[in-house]
Parts: sequence; C-alpha cells; structure tokens
Amino acid sequence: MTAIIVCSRAAEPESLVYLRAGLFVLCCVAGAIAAMILRARGIQTVGGVLFERPQISDSTVPATWYKTFWGGSLIFLFLVTFVIGWAVTDMDLYELVDEHGLKGAGRLFAGLASPQFDILPTTILAAIETVFIAFMATVIAVPVAFFLSFLCAKNIMGGSTPGFVSYGTLRTVLNVIRSVEALIWAIIASVWVGIGPFAGMLALMIHSVAALAKQYSELVECVDEGPIEAIQATGATAVQTVRFAVIPQIVLPYISFTIYRWDINVRMATIIGLVGGGGIGEILIQYKGQAMWHEVGCIIVVIAVVVWLMDTASAYIREAIK
Repeated sequence: MTAIIVCSRAAEPESLVYLRAGLFVLCCVAGAIAAMILRARGIQTVGGVLFERPQISDSTVPATWYKTFWGGSLIFLFLVTFVIGWAVTDMDLYELVDEHGLKGAGRLFAGLASPQFDILPTTILAAIETVFIAFMATVIAVPVAFFLSFLCAKNIMGGSTPGFVSYGTLRTVLNVIRSVEALIWAIIASVWVGIGPFAGMLALMIHSVAALAKQYSELVECVDEGPIEAIQATGATAVQTVRFAVIPQIVLPYISFTIYRWDINVRMATIIGLVGGGGIGEILIQYKGQAMWHEVGCIIVVIAVVVWLMDTASAYIREAIK
C-alpha cells in the first residue's frame, strides 16, 4: 500500500491531496448522516454506547464496547482517518533516517552545541531591545483593552438593542484581529512604518489589544451579579456601576492576565524579528541564513536565558498579587 501511495504521489501530487481530503470529508459527512438517521429511528449510536450507562439486567451482561458493532465501527473509522491523515500530511519515515538528512542535522546540532560567544555583546543588546518591544506593546495595549473589555461584555452592553449591536460588532472586529497572527501583523507593520523595532512593537500591540480585550471581557462577564444589582438599586449610573461593583472584582485577575500577556509578548517578540520586527530575532535570521550555526547557538542560549528570567519574574509577581 505504501508503494502505491508513493508512486501515485509522484505522478499526481496535488490531485491526490485533494482526493484524500475529499475522502476524509465524505467519511465525516456520511458518519454524521448515519448517526442522525439512527437516532431518528431510536437505534443506539456510538456515543450512546460509549457514554450512556447501560441497563444491566440480572440475566444478561453487556459485551465490552469494542466487541460490539458500533465499537468496531468506531475503531475502523479511526483507522481509516489515520491512514488518510498519513497520506495527506505526506509522512515519510524514511526521511527521518536518510543519510544525507542526518549528516545535515548532525552539523547543525554540532554547531548549536558549541556556541560562538564572540557576538555575545551584540546579542545581549538585541535581547534587551526585544524585552522593551514586548514591554511597550503590553503597556500601550493594556489601557485600550481595559476600556474595550467593558464594551465587549454582554452583561454590561446587552441590556439594550444599541448596546447589544455594539457588543456584537466590537467582538467580531476583535475576533478578526486576534485570528491574524502577530507574525502577519509584523509583516504589515514593517511595510507600514518600515523595518525595525517600532514595527515589531506595533504588531504586538495590535494583537495584544484584541487578546487582552477578550480575556478581560470574559472576566467581566463572570463577576458576581449581586454587587451590580445593589449598586444599580441606589440609582447609580452605568459608569458608577462599573467603578464600584465590577472593577473591585476583576482588578487582581486583570493584573495576572497582564503579566502573563507580557510574558507571551517576550516570546513573540523573538519570532516577529524574523520578518523585520527588530530585536534578537532579526540577528537570528541573519546568522541562520548564512548557516553560521555556532553564532546561532549563542543567540539561542541568550534567548533561553531571557525567557527563563521572564518566566521566573512573572511567576513571582503573580504569586505576590494573590
């Protein structure tokens, strides 16, 4: 079977990929239709076999689930899906042990294992720049996300039709922004304001606003309604309700999420440097492009140390604010 797949792949690679994907979708659709038909006729489905408690009588003992028809069908469907996935993803175990590939990987790991520390001063300066890119992106994003979080909370905005429309529109816009990775925003920003740390900071700031607004708004939606009703009973305005009933309940989780986002931005700042966002990622892509693996090893060591320091610092800060 493997030989047939390999030969066919060489002849028609693109068409076979679409064919395999189509077969997978067809199997899923057929399974869903069959499940609906069986449920409509009152026949027990695979989910019922797996998750519903069987009615055990004194005279009969039900068979083990994988010995039943539906259990066997589930196992067969899993195996078919696995085979199709193997073909669609072009998995080739031979490539893992190919002599040429192993030699290249050996040279790479040998260079990484013996880092060249002559570039350490330059690398440290780039790492400091990376930390400040993440810091500025987080600091600028927090107040914007803080304001937007209340406009994205259903319990705050859902009381009237205009508020619900504003809530739905804003949540949709932020979902679209958040669905675009920071790496793509870095490419856009590097074209917009030019290659450098400003582009990286701008990209992280845009993505952080969308991500933090979602996290903050979910905290607002989970607050206790008792204080809100008590404040509203006194005739307080919407701003006063948020100030005295909502913010005291969410301030500590807000701080925790903010610190965690800064931790994430430090890691992401390294990646966006690969596309012109400045920081240590910029020099990493330069040395990697020249196959200077000893220098790349030095950069990786510095990145690991910076990430470890940020992890440790953020853990202590989160512990301190509990």
